[in-house]
Amino acid sequence: MLDMKSVTAPVGVALSHGFTGSLASVAPWAEALRREGFRVVTPLLPGHGTTWEDLATRSWHEWYGTYEAAYLELAQECSTVVAAGLSMGGALALRLAALHPVAAVSVANPGLVIDDPRSHISAVLRYAIRSVPAVGNDIKRPGQEEHAYKRVPVAAAHELKLLFRDTVALLPRATAPLQVFRSTVDHTVTSERSVAAIARRYGGTDIRLVRLRDSYHVATLDNDAETIFAGSAAFFREVTGVPSVATVAGQPARTEEPA
Repeated sequence: MLDMKSVTAPVGVALSHGFTGSLASVAPWAEALRREGFRVVTPLLPGHGTTWEDLATRSWHEWYGTYEAAYLELAQECSTVVAAGLSMGGALALRLAALHPVAAVSVANPGLVIDDPRSHISAVLRYAIRSVPAVGNDIKRPGQEEHAYKRVPVAAAHELKLLFRDTVALLPRATAPLQVFRSTVDHTVTSERSVAAIARRYGGTDIRLVRLRDSYHVATLDNDAETIFAGSAAFFREVTGVPSVATVAGQPARTEEPA
């Protein structure tokens, strides 16, 4: 039997789910990376996996703090750590890259700008309206479920805006190679403004954009999921110099081209 510890470099992946979502949205991505020999942690962010009322009491500092703690734990166990995330998790990964020496970043449909015009008055609106209906489960592939909240607490949406604003300001400090998976149709991160913010502000020069043409927002559970899984694993191997499991075992490595 192949001893993974003896044949792969100790590379860790700090992987985050998105706003109002759950670990279900990134579980297949995490499992795919583990099969490739990576050490993966997927923290459940405060206020998630409980109720939207609980989420309404949480701050963006708690979300980032939990994600950062997972990174710091990995950094104690692994010589190299990379960051990854879906949606808001992508913003957390980018913020981490601005503040810590991660080797690479891979994000799927990252959010950095809230497209809903009501966000401009969220500081006041949160006192008048407790919650609004969520888009939720924005997946093209039938039969998939991300187990996100059905409602979005306005107070938490305001915290999300503050997180995005802070992260965009920090982007010039992030220089690690960056891979961005972006769905051509996304009903949650509806515009290209978030990707444009990355292109305009990111401090690194190695930015790779992969278009996903058969998935909606939760692309990690959608038709292009394998593109994300194989593409991010190959990207992390390239940047960190870690060989694939198949190569180490004396078998030809499998490669896949993005759709």
